[in-house]
Amino acid sequence: MIGLLKGRVESTHEGGCILDVNGVGYLLSCSRKTLDALTTREGPHRVLVETRVSQDAITLFGFADATEREAFRALIEVKTVGPQKALIVLSSLSPDGLARAIAAKERKRLAEVKGLGAATANRIVDEPAMQKWAVGRATPDADGEGALPAIAPEQGAEADAVSALVNLGWKQPQAAAAIARAAKRLGEGATLDALIRDGLKEMAR
Repeated sequence: MIGLLKGRVESTHEGGCILDVNGVGYLLSCSRKTLDALTTREGPHRVLVETRVSQDAITLFGFADATEREAFRALIEVKTVGPQKALIVLSSLSPDGLARAIAAKERKRLAEVKGLGAATANRIVDEPAMQKWAVGRATPDADGEGALPAIAPEQGAEADAVSALVNLGWKQPQAAAAIARAAKRLGEGATLDALIRDGLKEMAR
């Protein structure tokens, strides 16, 4: 099986490209994000490959990095998703963004992915294996959010909600900041479940 190719992009097409490797053209199916990465600069590219064999074809799926390939592998294990729908998802959401959406159960966010549909979005969110995959990867955005100072939460539901987010893999400063924003929006008397739910939505933004 082919796991990696290194070559130059010969041409692109809807849903993929042809990668010229020493004069041999490999037809790769790729997400829009990988295609953008392959076409933003000239020169040889290192492309990770997932090979899928069916009764009538051998299809190569190309990825710019291991994180996207890992997300692809997780998605295709969900019933009715399949490789092409997995690429549709990864064309709209980064692996980290997908993980945050699943961890926060953002069904609407996934359903808005063009070509996916509400039923498939719900299936992805509800799949236990996808939840397990997402929890370990749902990290805050690297856009300065991680530099937020720690905010000391009040004791009680807020403290418990911060602890819940930390247990899901986020760092304490980001979790505290998210819960503080959620508590401010929800007002006094917010329940633990409501704080966690809104805190996860904050982390998914």
